[in-house]
Order: sequence, then C-alpha cells, then structure tokens
Amino acid sequence: MFAYSTISHVGFILLALSINNTESIQSYIFYILQYSLSNLNAFIILVAMGFSFYLYVYKDKEYKEDLIDKNNSPIQLINQIKGYFYINPFIAISLAITLFSFVGIPPIIGFFAKQMILSAALDSGYVFMTLVAILTSVVGAAYYLNLIKQIFFYKDNYKKNPAISDLSLVGYVSSYSKDNIKTLDNKSSTLQSSVLFKPENITISSSFSSSISIITLLLLLFIYIPGE
Repeated sequence: MFAYSTISHVGFILLALSINNTESIQSYIFYILQYSLSNLNAFIILVAMGFSFYLYVYKDKEYKEDLIDKNNSPIQLINQIKGYFYINPFIAISLAITLFSFVGIPPIIGFFAKQMILSAALDSGYVFMTLVAILTSVVGAAYYLNLIKQIFFYKDNYKKNPAISDLSLVGYVSSYSKDNIKTLDNKSSTLQSSVLFKPENITISSSFSSSISIITLLLLLFIYIPGE
C-alpha cells in the first residue's frame, strides 16, 4: 500500500518540477522533506507495532504455538492492525497523525506541502492539473482513512497470552570497577540489586519511542513554525 501510494506523491513532486519556477522549486524541496519524515515515521511505527505483539495471541485459537502472525511480521497485512488502539493508544494516535499528513489534512505538515504545490500550479495556469491533483488526493484519502477505521473503530482479535499471565521476570543490575570496565569476564563485578517485573512492563526501546515522538510532533506542530 505504501509503495503504490508513493505514485500519488510522486505525481505532486513531478507537478512541482514541471512548473519550474522559484515557488515550485521551494514547494518541491519542502514536499520531499515532509514526505520523507512522514514515511520514516510510518515505518518506525509499523516496526514498533510488530514488536508490541509479542505478548498477544489470537482470541479464538490455542495459545501454545500461535505467535501473532509469525509468518507476516512485523506488520504486512492490514488486518494485523485492526483494533490496535485498544492495545497501544499512543502508537495508534501517532500513526493516525502520520496518515493524516499523507492525506493532506490541515493543520498537519502534509497539508502545507500540497497547498504550496497547488498554489504554484494555479499561479502558473495549470488549472486542469490542479484539479487532477486534488482528485487523486481524495482517492488516496480513501485507503489511508480505511487504515484509521481499522485501527480505531474495530475491536482487536488479540488477547494476552495465558502462558505468561503469571510469569515474573528478574533483572539484575551490576557494577564494574573502573580498572576492569572493558573486561567482560572480570571478577570485580559486584551485584547491586535485582528488579522484579512482569512481561507487560516491557515496552518498545527508547530510541523507537523518542523517534516516533519527535517526528510526530514535527508533523503535528509545524503550523507554529511555518517559516522557510
């Protein structure tokens, strides 16, 4: 879906290049930047969603070996994200904001990119191509909004794996002396403390969560810093 939807976005890029004036070149560069950010965020979110399924199994199957879509991981099928809002609302909202940016819904950054290109096209007399671009945006919105419908308006098919419901995990924190910090098998390490936690306490890595947060806020809050 992302591959074929890129054709629509390339159409906007080619429209800006075909006009070839200062305004269109600026809009072309801006469109490339915002689309790269949105696409990067979408793929990071999909990878994070795939990893988040490690706790879940299907509601209507035995849990013994039924890992969530183990043959289609992390996320390859639209029905894998059905009802994901009820699993992790923060990631679901971040993905929705990214999809709204693809569609070009104000006040998200994707709207400003499309508006700049359409404005440059109208100023150069490309009225028919502007109408075609608007029509393709409406068509593209249909399949993007279908994803949002799947995420927010349907119940998920997953449940917590009963095999790990009573499982407790232990993490150990140890320290090393400064002299032997580079030696992995040294004997100077001393046990500091142990930490008990449940499987549901395991979340996505800080690098994933930080990247998703920063890019999503850039997409959402661009309206407050719309300068060139």
